[in-house]
Amino acid sequence: MDPELEAFVPLFPLTDWADPVADRKVYAELAAGRPAPDISDLLVEDRLVPAATEVPVRLYRPRRPQGAVVWMHGGGLVVGDLDTEHPWAARIASITGAVVVSVGYRLAPEHPYPAALDDVWAVLGWTADHAAGFGVDPARIAVGGHSAGANLAAAVALRARDEGGPAVCFQLLNEPGLDDRQETWSQRRFTDTPWLTRDKITASWRHYLGAGPATAYAAPARAADLSGLPPAYIATAELDPNRDEGIEYALRLLRAGVSVELHQWPGTFHGSQAILSAEVSQRQIDGLGGALRRALAP
Repeated sequence: MDPELEAFVPLFPLTDWADPVADRKVYAELAAGRPAPDISDLLVEDRLVPAATEVPVRLYRPRRPQGAVVWMHGGGLVVGDLDTEHPWAARIASITGAVVVSVGYRLAPEHPYPAALDDVWAVLGWTADHAAGFGVDPARIAVGGHSAGANLAAAVALRARDEGGPAVCFQLLNEPGLDDRQETWSQRRFTDTPWLTRDKITASWRHYLGAGPATAYAAPARAADLSGLPPAYIATAELDPNRDEGIEYALRLLRAGVSVELHQWPGTFHGSQAILSAEVSQRQIDGLGGALRRALAP
């Protein structure tokens, strides 16, 4: 493990996602300890997107926007919200120049699949409909997220392909959780790695899937056909149970004729890019920011 990261491991709270209500409080406290983002160059506002159930979003609008990204927070689909994601969403907007539409999707187990995906789908359509008003070309809309948020980004890209739009120009999948079967080498070997353990992943899938079967829109690794999807940036962490499913998804996209930029970050663990003082974290953030800037450039 990268020594700059290892020093922080003992400071992480112990959570298992068995009690999502309690774990949401712990996650919110952890997020509140992050440095406040500089939003002086952004217009930040909260909106409600009309849908069967209104979806809260937080918009981050640079003065001269270059494209937009519908962004989903991590948290195993059971924890996290617009406030916990605020530091990351603001940073992404600042370093990329994109309008960031951060999605406060409904959480499991109170709202199992497909609630979260339906919320993201509604926000993607709303973003496309309002792109011109944000000063954004509707053809320059990406989707992205971290961990469970990357799952939703991959899933909504699949759905947009299958249902004929809205158009997605790019998908950014950071340390994605894509496969409920947990059968990869990394899922079977990395059972007690920092922050994300096999038991937490099992609990996450149990809460999200509820009593229903896993479909490709719930677990994108199950999709039989990955052709016709937008180009992707996929990043994985070396000491992460999700590592191999992210790498395999990237390889399958490549075999299906989809352009992919794949980064495997050595010495890192799931979510360790939040430790901003580490040099490898800075490189990770620069990497995803650069990929998004290139994808959204005119």
